[in-house]
Amino acid sequence: MASNIYDIDLDKNPANFQPLTPLSFLERAALVYPEHVAIIHGPMRRTYREFHERSRRLASALAKRGIGRGDTVAVMLANTPAMLECHYGVPMTGAVLNTLNTRLDPPIIAFSLDHGEAKVLIVDREYAKVMKPALEQCAVRPLVIDYDDPEYTGPGDRLGSLDYEAFLAEGDATYERQSPGDEWDAISLNYTSGTTGNPKGVVYHHRGAALLAQGNVLTCNMGKHPVYLWTLPMFHCNGWCFPWSISAAVGTHVCLRYVRAKAMYDAIADHKVTHLCGAPIVMSTLLNAPEAEKRPLPHTVEFFTAAAPPPEAVLAGMREAGFNVTHLYGLTETYGPAVVNDWHAEWNDLDGPAQAARKARQGVRYLALEALDVKDPGTMESVPDTGEVIGEVMFRGNVVMKGYLKNRKASDEAFAGGWFHSGDLGVKHPDGYIQLKDRSKDIIISGGENISSIEVEDALFKHPAVQAAAVVAKPDEKWGETPCAFVEIKPGREATVEELLAWCRQHLAGYKCPRHIVFTELPKTSTGKIQKFRLREMAREV
Repeated sequence: MASNIYDIDLDKNPANFQPLTPLSFLERAALVYPEHVAIIHGPMRRTYREFHERSRRLASALAKRGIGRGDTVAVMLANTPAMLECHYGVPMTGAVLNTLNTRLDPPIIAFSLDHGEAKVLIVDREYAKVMKPALEQCAVRPLVIDYDDPEYTGPGDRLGSLDYEAFLAEGDATYERQSPGDEWDAISLNYTSGTTGNPKGVVYHHRGAALLAQGNVLTCNMGKHPVYLWTLPMFHCNGWCFPWSISAAVGTHVCLRYVRAKAMYDAIADHKVTHLCGAPIVMSTLLNAPEAEKRPLPHTVEFFTAAAPPPEAVLAGMREAGFNVTHLYGLTETYGPAVVNDWHAEWNDLDGPAQAARKARQGVRYLALEALDVKDPGTMESVPDTGEVIGEVMFRGNVVMKGYLKNRKASDEAFAGGWFHSGDLGVKHPDGYIQLKDRSKDIIISGGENISSIEVEDALFKHPAVQAAAVVAKPDEKWGETPCAFVEIKPGREATVEELLAWCRQHLAGYKCPRHIVFTELPKTSTGKIQKFRLREMAREV
């Protein structure tokens, strides 16, 4: 390409170009607001000065052990101050943070440690029971550091020869972080849930983490000094990048080891929480709490949820309880949420069902995402924006992963045609808002007709006795597949199979109605998502 006048003698240099990284957010917060409370955990209060110093000590101690650019530091931690420190201290050395799902079994953990080539493992004492056999099964031999959370009083062995606090004491609080040589350098490694076979290792870079973290602040309208309650697991997509977002807004992290109704209400009331994120199960926990555990909220609390769109009854209940719910959407491969149901003021004048229909849409792209579309994966043409034609939701931009670690084939497939293929099926409305209809593997094809499991679930959710519902395909000799529904009933309520079937016939076309309804507790992942692969196995036995 021929040069132009703007390419001559106008070069990048340290004065005018620095790689984007979220690590600078903590530095600035500690410089400008050193005494502002950064972290609350039980009775503990930690300022931004202390948060920054401890993160630097962690980085220094790791560097003294030879940890540097491209090395993997794995952690199995709850939503604790140590987890926040690891989000800064580990990448300050140039190393890559691998946050392990605390609810996985030993073989999958062992696979992750080996696949990521972990050099260091920081583990909370509570998870020693699962981590010990994982370490026995894996080939790598990481340096093991035990973390003893003062808020945890249960059983748990020590697996290493080092204690976290003693390890920090080896470090220097004045350690100067290593700037990424390139903003494309990896900052973290997140493994997908791996519902079949081994999970894939999703690699994030500094640039994407910095942009998504700032995107959260803008999207969630955080303003200065938000108070954020940790109900979303920080191991999940690096807590949707909020460990970095809160520093950008100089906010306060309120750590919560266990997601329990009383603890959430107490934290919100006592610390004047302004924002929290969580799966639909968190909303159910709040709404179905005994009255004795509830407390009046100090103000309207912003609640951000992903996964399935909340049913109308849940939205109404949350609104009445003092929460404003915003629907987000994204994947591990997009650093967490990259799509938001941006609300229009005029939609407030719509009636309940019409508002719920708007709330059910996933929405439009984050400011940090370059492009979002619904395309035909075969032709890569955009589907018409009629709200009717189903295609695959695709992403493009700086908040899409680097790729899958050591899996070029899967990366190439995911990025085919210059777009990230989400595997989610959806439609595009005339105003550009997208709405999911199903995962490509969850669509039910009955007698040649496509049935959206989400549509059937939404009908069931509207029944006043239904707390949760999930619909999957059940093999059928005549129709190929038919919908099979698994339902949880609200405490203190009752419903029969016949009653729910009649309800579905009132709200759905006949061919979309479930042929089978099973009352059971729905199997969920550690982040509250329903495990449909397990339900599909159960449906075969119904």
